[in-house]
Amino acid sequence: MNVLIPGGSGLVGRALSRELISNGHSCWILSRRPDAIVDLPAGARVAAWSGTSAEALRPLLEGVDAVVNLAGESIGVGRWTASRKRAILRSRTESSRAVAEALVAVGNQKTVLIQASAVGFYGPREDEEVTEDGSAGNDFLARVCREWEAASESVEAAGLRRAVIRTGVVLSADAGALPKMLLPFRFFAGGPLGSGRQFVPWIHIADEAGAIRFLLEDEQARGPFNLVAPGTVTNRQFGQAIGEILGRPSALPTPALALRTMLGEMSTLLLDGQRVIPKRLLESGYEFKFPDLESALRNLLGSSAASTP
Repeated sequence: MNVLIPGGSGLVGRALSRELISNGHSCWILSRRPDAIVDLPAGARVAAWSGTSAEALRPLLEGVDAVVNLAGESIGVGRWTASRKRAILRSRTESSRAVAEALVAVGNQKTVLIQASAVGFYGPREDEEVTEDGSAGNDFLARVCREWEAASESVEAAGLRRAVIRTGVVLSADAGALPKMLLPFRFFAGGPLGSGRQFVPWIHIADEAGAIRFLLEDEQARGPFNLVAPGTVTNRQFGQAIGEILGRPSALPTPALALRTMLGEMSTLLLDGQRVIPKRLLESGYEFKFPDLESALRNLLGSSAASTP
């Protein structure tokens, strides 16, 4: 399978490239700045794309069997000012709409689209178990996810297969959320954020890449899929697991007010959560490499834990 990955130079795209290539597939990563990309997985190729032009994308779809659209501005960088929120939304909807328009114009109904989204689709849900049947939320992230997903719906009307991946917090030792989460624990200041009762929908980077490949290869996979591990945990339980593995205390709380003051609206990423279940992924037969948090963290923090006094 020849796979095109818009926005594939980030954490998930690089892991997916390795996963695909090691399993006999080929991939092209599309980036606005291809010359700035370094240390790509061996065998991955890069091409330039603006992220907005369907016309410029059409020739790049020649001979492509699948597109995994990961393009979009990071939601975890900088305060959510009005202009920043517009950029977050626009970067996702414009790229998704362009991908869909180009796929429909090319007209190859055998081409598969995997459309990125996030568990933020559901909005804050406290301890309610949420499957893919759950309704959309009403906050900013839910709006972004709704419009993000809707922007590429047109491929389904054209007869193409589309799967939407609603991803949780992707855990990797190299980048993303986990290294930031570890910092207070390394300084003996780790603990729950806010009440600590909010659920953290997480997934190991190996399962994120593995699940995307699984959905690419499963010809029956259509519609939304929650890409989260089945082992649900609260923020407090997450911190306790990190503390135990690193041999650090995990009882020092960070007040919600302090986080809201420091981060503004973006504090929802830390203080609100969803108890998301990967129902459709499990029913489809995907087998998680790391279904529970302890095994995932021990895999990712093995060398760190061993070197921690």
